[in-house]
Amino acid sequence: MSLWIPVTLAAVLFQTARFMLQKHLATSGLSAGGATFARFLWAAPLVWAAWGVSGIGLPPLPPLFWLWAVLGGVTQILATVLVVLLFQSRNFAVGVTLKKTEVLLTAMIGFVLLGEGVSLPALIAILGGLAGVLVLTNLPEGRGLLGRVATRAAGLGLASGVFFALSGVAYRAASLMVPAAPGARALVTLLVVVSAQLILMSAWLRLREPGQISRVIGAWRGTLWVGVTSVAGSFCWFTAFTLQNAALVYAVGQFEVVLSLLASVLFFRESVSGREYWGIGLVTASVLALIALS
Repeated sequence: MSLWIPVTLAAVLFQTARFMLQKHLATSGLSAGGATFARFLWAAPLVWAAWGVSGIGLPPLPPLFWLWAVLGGVTQILATVLVVLLFQSRNFAVGVTLKKTEVLLTAMIGFVLLGEGVSLPALIAILGGLAGVLVLTNLPEGRGLLGRVATRAAGLGLASGVFFALSGVAYRAASLMVPAAPGARALVTLLVVVSAQLILMSAWLRLREPGQISRVIGAWRGTLWVGVTSVAGSFCWFTAFTLQNAALVYAVGQFEVVLSLLASVLFFRESVSGREYWGIGLVTASVLALIALS
């Protein structure tokens, strides 16, 4: 098994834990922006500490690296805010699955921006996962396909998928420009990204949502763990991006829907319909096919 697969699965485990924490925070007095900021408030110091302990110096970085890193950071912020809003529209398992439109979108964006394509069997597996996403999309009574696309949950899921796809491709492009081993590449890129995200989110909340920063700090017992799981997950994602096409990394990352289903039922006591089980089954089959092809 290629190294990027277990690294991606580890990233999925940490990310699911973080989304569970953020879902709880979003329903405990914090806004979507505040729940998102909690990730960066504690993640940045943890990454700085890890970088200091590692002894890795900051290598010479080309100007294009900074452009890709900042683009990835901004689009990830937007995507995360949309996902937190999405949790307020559908249950936890379906909310996470709807954002998985990022997989096919990443393949398209990666091909356009980086010239990285995927094989035909891998594309078929990705399309199978997309079919699962469509099955999971809520279809109100009396609406056709246009009504499905027009639902708020579907719109938030698609928008978050676009921004996550852009961030994944941008992170891969940035990390490949760091002249170092894969682990060092991931750490340096993560250092730059979380620093920029902390600065941008702090400025935004002070201007648009006064009081949210103090609420996040006041809820440190919960928000601190968001930062810890964020750092662990992000390091694994960034390492995987240095080793493999972002579209394939995200595709295997769809295993998150299985973990989110367990979280939905066991922790949030939410019900999952038979139709949703079918959709999750299709997505899971897509992930297993991609692992078999690797």
